Amino acid sequence: MSERSVSRQQQQKRWYTVLAPEQFDRAELGQSPANEPNQLLERNLETTLGELTNNASENNIKLTFKINDVGSDTAYTEFIKHELTRDYLRSLVRRGASKIGAYVTVRTTDDYRVQIQPVAFTTKKADHSQEHAIRKQMIEMIEEAGEDRTFEELVDSVVEGRLSSAIYGEAKTIYPLRRVEIQKCTLEARPEEIAEEEEAAVDVDETDVAVEDEA
Repeated sequence: MSERSVSRQQQQKRWYTVLAPEQFDRAELGQSPANEPNQLLERNLETTLGELTNNASENNIKLTFKINDVGSDTAYTEFIKHELTRDYLRSLVRRGASKIGAYVTVRTTDDYRVQIQPVAFTTKKADHSQEHAIRKQMIEMIEEAGEDRTFEELVDSVVEGRLSSAIYGEAKTIYPLRRVEIQKCTLEARPEEIAEEEEAAVDVDETDVAVEDEA
């Protein structure tokens, strides 16, 4: 390809300003190039909470957004994932203490499916029954949070640290804790995707019933 052709292609590309969702105050995530607006759709952008809030102490939290709408010169995103950096998690581990994790999948009041991974760090080594009780407490509180909140409210409680603080307050009565964090929070399915899954499941059930009736 000639230099002139490459230059022409570059000139055809437009740069779009990418914005975070409204719950993150439409903060600018950066610039992204594309020949056509539709090329931006489904593109992921990763940043840190510290970059959005201009607070370096929050750079240990990574946020991933996906472009889901494009205007004339602006691209809009939805929240996809919250995750703590590996270095930060590694810094919380102490020899002679316990690290207790869990995987919890919840469905919010507005029908989003979200997976949340809490992790608790004890001051000293806990025994098996204490670890089990702490894990059970974390799971129950996250399930309750999902049942009581919209997707946006749940994400806010994770990002702002309110959910981990609430878990810490309850779980520390089981065994002394040094810290509780939400290690990861991931959007698994949107309402329309869940509706499609449920419709497909109903179709399968009806087929099974028909086969049994014929038998």
